[in-house]
Amino acid sequence: MQFGTPPLSPAARRAPTFHADPAADARQLLGALLPPRPALHHAHARLAVLGLATARALPQLLAALPRLPLAASHSYPLSLFRCASCASAFASNHLLRVLPHPLPLRLFPRLPRRNPHSFTFLLASLSNHLDADPAVAVSIASRLMGAHVHALAVKAGAAGDLYVRNALIHFYGVCGDVAAMRKVFDELPLVRDVVTWNAVLAGYVRAGMVGVAREVFDGMPMRDEVSWSTVVGGYVKEGELEVALGVFKNMVVQGVKANEAAIVTALSAAAQLGLLEQGKFVHEVIKRAGVAMSMNLGAALVDMYSKCGSVAAAKEVFDAMPWRDVFAWNSMICGLATHGLGHDAVQLFEKFVSEGFCPTNITFVGVLNACSRTGLVDEGRWYFKLMAEKYGIESEMEHYGCMVDLLSRAGLVQEAIELIEGMHIPPDPVLWGTVLSACKRHGLVDLGITVGNKLIELDPAHDGYYVLLASIYAKAKKWDEVRKVRKLMSNRGTSKSAGWSLMEAHGIVHKFLVGDMDHKDSVQIYNMLCMIDRRLAEAGYVPDVSSVLHDIGDEEKVHAIKVHSERLAIAYGFIVVEAGSPIRIVKNLSVCGDCHEFSKMVTKVFGREIIVRDGSRFHHMKDGKCSCHDYW
Repeated sequence: MQFGTPPLSPAARRAPTFHADPAADARQLLGALLPPRPALHHAHARLAVLGLATARALPQLLAALPRLPLAASHSYPLSLFRCASCASAFASNHLLRVLPHPLPLRLFPRLPRRNPHSFTFLLASLSNHLDADPAVAVSIASRLMGAHVHALAVKAGAAGDLYVRNALIHFYGVCGDVAAMRKVFDELPLVRDVVTWNAVLAGYVRAGMVGVAREVFDGMPMRDEVSWSTVVGGYVKEGELEVALGVFKNMVVQGVKANEAAIVTALSAAAQLGLLEQGKFVHEVIKRAGVAMSMNLGAALVDMYSKCGSVAAAKEVFDAMPWRDVFAWNSMICGLATHGLGHDAVQLFEKFVSEGFCPTNITFVGVLNACSRTGLVDEGRWYFKLMAEKYGIESEMEHYGCMVDLLSRAGLVQEAIELIEGMHIPPDPVLWGTVLSACKRHGLVDLGITVGNKLIELDPAHDGYYVLLASIYAKAKKWDEVRKVRKLMSNRGTSKSAGWSLMEAHGIVHKFLVGDMDHKDSVQIYNMLCMIDRRLAEAGYVPDVSSVLHDIGDEEKVHAIKVHSERLAIAYGFIVVEAGSPIRIVKNLSVCGDCHEFSKMVTKVFGREIIVRDGSRFHHMKDGKCSCHDYW
C-alpha cells in the first residue's frame, strides 16, 4: 500500500458484481467484461476472479494472443490449451498460430482435434520462418517439411480446401519452388480466389520472374490493391523503375485505392530515379485518398523529396510528422548530408540524440557523410570515435568509406591510407578508388599511379579505375601511358560506362547521352546550346579540357566537352522549363569539372537555377555559385 492512500473498504476489495447471460458464449462474456485491448494476463485474472475462466473461455483467450517470437516463453499458451478440456479444433488451430516454428510441426500429431484449417496454420508457421530468415529458404530440409505437410493434407482429404491451397502456393513461392507452386495453382482452376492469384504473383516476383508475374497479372479475372502493389514492387526489385511508376499511375487511373505498400514502393522508385514530378504525383495520391501519415510513409516521403532535390519539401514533411521513428530521422539526416548541408545534418543529429533516440549504423553513415561533404574533418573524426566508444556500433564498410572520403577530400591522403591499412575487416576496392580519385584531385601523380595499378589488378572489370588512372597520366601529359591503359582496358573487354542525364518535363522523362542526336527536338536543342555557348563566351567563360583523355588538339577537346549529356539536358530545359522554375537533372556519373563551371556560369548569365544530382551528391547552382562550394 502506498503512503497517503486510504485503505480500501471491504466492499471495495470484493470483486465487482457481474451478471452474465447463461446463454452467452465466451466471446460475448469477454466483450461484456473487458475494456478495449486489455492485457491478456489481466483479462485472464479477471475471468478467474469472477469464476468465468471456464473451458469455453480459455480458447478465446488463446485466440487473442499474438504470434510469439522464437525467444518468448511458450508456457502460457500451452497452459491455456491444456486447461481447455476436450480442446476443440478452434483451440488447436490458434495454438498452432501463436507458437513459432518448429513447435507447431512437433505438436501437430498429438493434437486431439484438427480440421483443414490446421494445415493452413502449419504451412503459415513454416512460411513465416522462411520469410524471417531468407537464407533458410534454400534449405532442402525446409522444402521437405513443407512437402510433408502437403502430403498430410492430401492424405486427410484437405488439399482441395481453398485456404489450404492458398497456404501451399504461398509456401512454395517463399521457397522459390515455382514449379511446385504453379502445379498446385493449375491443379484445380475452379478453387481459386484473388488471394490465390496474389500468392502466385508474389511467388514469381520473389523468384525474379517479373515478366511471368506480369503475364499472370494481365490474365487475372479480378485484382485488388495487393495485386497491383505486388507488380509495382516486382518492377522496382528488378530495377525497372519507370515501368513500376507507370503501373502505379495506371492503378490510380483505374480507381484502385493504393495501399501503403504500393505507395512506399512508388516513392522508392521516384527517389531512385530522382524525378520530382513523379514523386509529387505519388504524394498527391496520398493526400487525395486521405491516407494516414504513418511513420513508414513519412520516412519514405522524406527520402523521396531528399533524393529528388527538394530538401525544403523533405524538411516540411519531416517537421509535420506527428510521430517520428529512427528511420524518419535517418532519412532527414542523410538527405541533408547529400545536399551538402553538413552543419544542418550535424545539428539535427544532436537534436535526435537529445530527444532520447539511439543512433543506428545508418545514422552514423549520414553524419559521417555530412562531415565529408562539408569538410568537417575534426567533427568527422569525433563522430567516428563516438560511434564505437559510446554506442558500441562496430565500423562497417560504409563508415570507413565516409572517413576515407572525408580525409581524402581534405588532402589528408596519407591518413586515409593508414585508416584503410588498419581496418579490422578486409578493405573494399572502392576505398582505394576513393584514394585514387583524391590523387587525381590533389595532383599526387606517383601515388596515384601506384594505387591505380594496384586497383586494376584487384578489380580488373571495373571501368572507373582505368579511367581515373588514365586521367592521372593525362594530367601529367604522359600520353603513351594513357594509350597503354586504354589498350589494356580494351583487351580485357572493359568499356567506359556511358554517361547519361535525365530530365523530367510535364510528366515525361527525357534521357540524353553524350553527343545525342536521337531526341525528337535535337535541332532545337543544339541551336539553343549554340546560343548558350555564345553568350557564355561573351561573358568570359573558357572551357577546361583537362578531363578529355585523348592526345588531340584543344579545339577537338572543346567540341568533345560541348556535347556532354548534362549540357544537352540544360539546353532542353531552356526550351521546356518555364522561367523561374529550376532545371533539374539526374546524372549517373559524377559531373566533370568543366560541366560544373559551365552550369554555374549559365545560372549567372541567364539567371536560371540548376539542380544536378550526380553519382554522389546534389549540386544546387544559382547566381554563379554551387551549394558544394566547389568541394566535391
